[in-house]
Amino acid sequence: MRCIPVILLGALAVHGQSASDFNHVQWTMSAEQASTKAGGTVLAKLVAQIDPGWHMYSPTTPPGPIATTFRAVDSPAAESVAIFQPAPVRKFDPNFNADTETFEGTQTFYARIQLKKDLAAGPVELAVESRYQTCSGTSCIPPRTRRVSAKFTIDPASAAEAPIPRGFTEAIRPAAPTSSDDANLFSFLGIAFGFGLAAVFTPCVFPMIPITISYFVGQKGGLRQAATFCMGIVVLFTALGLLATLTMGPAGVNHLGASVWVNAFISIVFLVFGMSLLGAFEITIPSSILTKLNAASNQGGVVGSLLMGLTFALASFACIGPFMGTLLAASVTGGKLRPVVGMMAFASGLSSPFFLLALFPAWLKKLPRNGEWLARVKVVMGFFVLAALLKYLHNVDDVLKTGILTRERFIAAWVVLAVMVGLYLLGYVRLPGISSDAELGAGRLLAGMLAVAAGLSLTPGMFNAKLGEIEAYIPPPESGAVFGGAAGVSAPELAWIENDLEGAFKRAKAENKKVLVDFTGDACTNCKWMKANLFPRPEVAGPMRNLVLVELYTDRSDAVSESYQKLEAEKFHTVAIPFYVLYDSDRNVVSTFADRTEESSKFLAFLNSGPAAVGNAVVAASALAGGPFKTVDGAPLDMGGWKGKVVVVNYWATWCIPCRQEIPEFNRMSKELGGAGVEVVGINMDEEGAEAVKPFLKKMPMNYTVGLGTGSLAQLPVTLILDRSGKTVKRFDGFAKPEEIRAAVVDAQKL
Repeated sequence: MRCIPVILLGALAVHGQSASDFNHVQWTMSAEQASTKAGGTVLAKLVAQIDPGWHMYSPTTPPGPIATTFRAVDSPAAESVAIFQPAPVRKFDPNFNADTETFEGTQTFYARIQLKKDLAAGPVELAVESRYQTCSGTSCIPPRTRRVSAKFTIDPASAAEAPIPRGFTEAIRPAAPTSSDDANLFSFLGIAFGFGLAAVFTPCVFPMIPITISYFVGQKGGLRQAATFCMGIVVLFTALGLLATLTMGPAGVNHLGASVWVNAFISIVFLVFGMSLLGAFEITIPSSILTKLNAASNQGGVVGSLLMGLTFALASFACIGPFMGTLLAASVTGGKLRPVVGMMAFASGLSSPFFLLALFPAWLKKLPRNGEWLARVKVVMGFFVLAALLKYLHNVDDVLKTGILTRERFIAAWVVLAVMVGLYLLGYVRLPGISSDAELGAGRLLAGMLAVAAGLSLTPGMFNAKLGEIEAYIPPPESGAVFGGAAGVSAPELAWIENDLEGAFKRAKAENKKVLVDFTGDACTNCKWMKANLFPRPEVAGPMRNLVLVELYTDRSDAVSESYQKLEAEKFHTVAIPFYVLYDSDRNVVSTFADRTEESSKFLAFLNSGPAAVGNAVVAASALAGGPFKTVDGAPLDMGGWKGKVVVVNYWATWCIPCRQEIPEFNRMSKELGGAGVEVVGINMDEEGAEAVKPFLKKMPMNYTVGLGTGSLAQLPVTLILDRSGKTVKRFDGFAKPEEIRAAVVDAQKL
C-alpha cells in the first residue's frame, strides 16, 4: 500500500476537526405560559447566547449572507409557527455591497406557535429548529442547525394567551430575487444576439461583405434596401434554422452547412451574381412579380435584397452552424418560444453590422461620381464572388469524394482569378463599361500590382507549401503528402484515424497512450484551419505524435456520423465544431477544448492536462474538500498547470465575509506572481455550488482558477500553501493577512 501523500494528511486534518468546536451560539427554549387550549397559541421564548467576537444574521437580513431561520420540528401538535425578533443592527457591509442585519451577545426571540384543534388534553412538547451562520472578523462558520424544545399542557379550560412583548416585530423573510421567466428570456436573447455578432467574424461570413457592398452599388432606396436585406436574413435564417432543428435535431444546422444540395445551390447563386457583376447580364425581376408585391418602382430591389438575405443565410451555415446548433440545443429546454425568438435574436445580431454595410453604397451614390471607378469596383467584386464560389464547389467535391476539384486545380483557379483582377486594373483586360482611353492612376496601378503579386504568391501551394490563414478555405494536400517548409524542410503529416473511436481506444490501450478526439466536419472552415495551421507547428505536432488521433465527423448524413453527433451532444452538451476531447487509455475524459485558437500555448496546456501531468501529490489535493474538483461549468477542473508550481489553495464561500476580503489580494497575487511559478486556486464551498458562484463572479471577479468542492469544512476561509512537490508547507485558518500569505509563498518557493 502506498503512503498517503502529505497533502492528503492536511485534508484529513481539515475534516477531522469536531463540528462542536465551531458552534458559537448556545440556544435555550422555554414556554411563556403553562397551559393553553387546543387550537390556541402558545408563546415560546428562544434565547441565543452568541460568543464574544461573533455575530449571526437576522431572519430579515437582505440576500447575501445566510439568514437565521426557524421551523417547528418533530411536533405533531404544531400547526404553524411565527417568529418575532428584536431590532437587529443594520449597517452597510461593503463585502456584500448591501445592508446587512446582525445580532451579537445575548438575544431573545419569540415563537408564536399555532396549535392543532384536535389535540387531546395533557402534556405536550414542542421543538423548534434554528439554522444560522456565524462570522467573526476573520472567519465564517458554515450554517449550523440546533434543536431546542419546551413542554406545556393542553387544558380545555385554559384561556391563557401570552402577548408579544413590545419592541419585537414579526420576522418575515424578504423575498429573494427570483429569476423570472421574462428575466431569463431577456438574458437568453442577449446571449443569442451576442452569438450573432461574434459569428460575423467567422471566415464564412466575411466573404459576404464584398458581395453585399457590390450588390447594393447602384440600387435605389438605400435605407429600404438595407432594412429589407436584414429582414430577409432574420426571417429566412429563423425559418431555416427551425426547420433544420425540427427535422434533424440541434445538429441539423451542421448538416445543412455540409449538404451537397445547399452548397451546390450557393455555388449557382454565386455564379449568377459573379457573372452579373462582370457584365454578362443584369439581374432583373419580372414586372408581374413587382405588381404582385405592390411596391414602388424599386420593388425589384426588395426581391433582390430578400434573395441576398437567403444567399447570405445559406452561405453562412458552414461556419455559424455550430453557433446556431449550440444555441438551439440550449433553447429547446426553455419552451416552444425560445427556439423562435432565440433564432430571431441571433439573426438580428448577425445582420446588424450588414445593415450599416448595406447603407454605405446608398451613401456612396450621393457622392459626386469620380470617373469610372464604380464600374471597376463591381467587376473586381465579381472576381471575388467567383473565388468564393470555388470554396462551396470544394465543399460539394469534399462531401461526394469525387476528387475533381483537387488542391492544385483549386489554387490554380484562384491564381488565375487574382491575376485577372490585376490585369483588369492595369488595363490589359477590357470589359464593358470602361473607356479605352482611361488614364492609369497611381492608386489603380498599385492595386493591380498587388493583385498580380497576390495571385503569384499562391502558386507554391500547388506544390503542397503551406499558405497560412487561407488553408482553411482550400483543399488540403492528398493523404500522405507533406507540407513544404519555408527552407525546404518538410514535416510529415499527423496520422489520424477517421470515424473509428472504438479502434482508437483499443490502440491507445495497447500502446498505453492518450486519445485526442477531434469532433470535426467536412464543411467546417475552422476545423480545417486548425489542422492546416496549428497542428503542424513543431511545438504542437511533437506532443500530438505521442497521442492516438481520431477524427469524428459530425456533419455528414450517414449513421456513423449521426452517432458521433449524438455522443457530442449528450456527453459534452454541445454540437459545436471544432471540439476536442482528451481521453486517457481507460476511456476517462481528461479535458476538453472548444473552438479555434491561434495560440499554441493554450492548445499545449490542453494536451498536457490531466492527472498524469500533475503528479501524485497535487492530484491528492482533490481530496481536501471531497474532490475531485469541478469547474463552475461542471467539467473536471484542469490541474495540469499545477505541476512544478507553488500552489495557493483557498477554500471560500460567497456568504463568507473574510473570504470576500481576501479575494483582492489573491487577484493581485495571481497577476504579480503567476509568471514566477505560483498558481492561485479558489475552491468554493457553497452548498448551491455553481448556482451561487456564477452570479457572484459577475459582481466580484476572481482572476484566478475557481473550482467547486464538495462536502464541508468546519470553518472558512482556509488557505493552504503547497510547495512544488505538493507538500503542505503552511495552513491558514480564517482571514490571513496578505503579508503572511506572501511570506509563506516565498518560503515554499525556496524549497
